[in-house]
Amino acid sequence: MQPDPFRVAREHAPLSAGSGGHTRCSALYSHTYPSLEDIMLYWAAVFFIIALVAGVFGFFGIAAAATGVAKILFFAFLVLAVVSLLVGRRAPA
Repeated sequence: MQPDPFRVAREHAPLSAGSGGHTRCSALYSHTYPSLEDIMLYWAAVFFIIALVAGVFGFFGIAAAATGVAKILFFAFLVLAVVSLLVGRRAPA
């Protein structure tokens, strides 16, 4: 006879939801979800880092250079799109 791997968890799990909110069944698969404050703090930190990176790019003129490159790429892809539309057209059958 093989030993029951969940015996220890069942024996030590609380019997009611009154003690910690876990029942015997959920004690085997308990998962702690982050609180709303933890989620808000996480996103605040993410946006703070994004703001720092954007500030560094703005202070050192990298934003102006990136804008120039973006304009060139926009017009290049616009020309390529028009050319592919014209070349890709076929006469009706």
